[in-house]
Amino acid sequence: MNSDITDFASLAPAYPEMLMAVGVLVLILVGVVVNKERSGFVTWLAIILMAVTGVLVATQHADGVIFNGLFIADSFSRYMKVLVVGGAALALILSVSNDVENGTHKYEYAILATLSTLGMMIMVSTNDLMTLYIGLELQSLSIYVMAAIKRDDSRATEAGLKYFVLGALSSGMLLYGASLIYGFTGHTNLQEIVVAITSEGRSIGLIFGVVFLLAGVAFKISAVPFHMWTPDVYEGRRPRSPPSWPWRPRSRR
Repeated sequence: MNSDITDFASLAPAYPEMLMAVGVLVLILVGVVVNKERSGFVTWLAIILMAVTGVLVATQHADGVIFNGLFIADSFSRYMKVLVVGGAALALILSVSNDVENGTHKYEYAILATLSTLGMMIMVSTNDLMTLYIGLELQSLSIYVMAAIKRDDSRATEAGLKYFVLGALSSGMLLYGASLIYGFTGHTNLQEIVVAITSEGRSIGLIFGVVFLLAGVAFKISAVPFHMWTPDVYEGRRPRSPPSWPWRPRSRR
């Protein structure tokens, strides 16, 4: 029993992520039970979950590397996690007001946003290429569905499909770059890759691997010149509303 408690205590750097993962499962169960008319309740639960997670991250001082070097926690990662969780909570608050205005409530949106936030938190604490890919895909797959969550809107469906296709392309580039880096260094741990590059020098294959890896990440974050998909996806997420004119032209008889 004491060894189990000790093993669980060694996972203290990942307590915020574990809390977020368990909270997502609870939100799914609550969303299934409550009525659709009360789906906004799930959104507020997700906001509370993010607030509690943000407080836990801000007050936590457990630094270290766990999961055999896959996950790292330090002061910089805590700072970035607070920004990620705060921004996600603010986005959910704005989505609640938008749903009330449009008369649409989807509890799946809050759950997907929470899953995406969890993926971003994992990316912040990544110390390995495998952890980077897991966090990036968890964040991206949730946003694919969020972009096309309005199934009756053709623009939203188009936005989700475009995002998914280009996201799959960027994931392939990222994995190909990671495989090249592993092939020429023999490591997936970021610190060991740096040591290998410093001691053995750079090769053409390693440079190609880094280029493909950076290109895949640039596609995901829509960095120039890999941002061509962003306007179409954002346009598909914009609510369709008639233009509001400050004046009306007089009809001629």
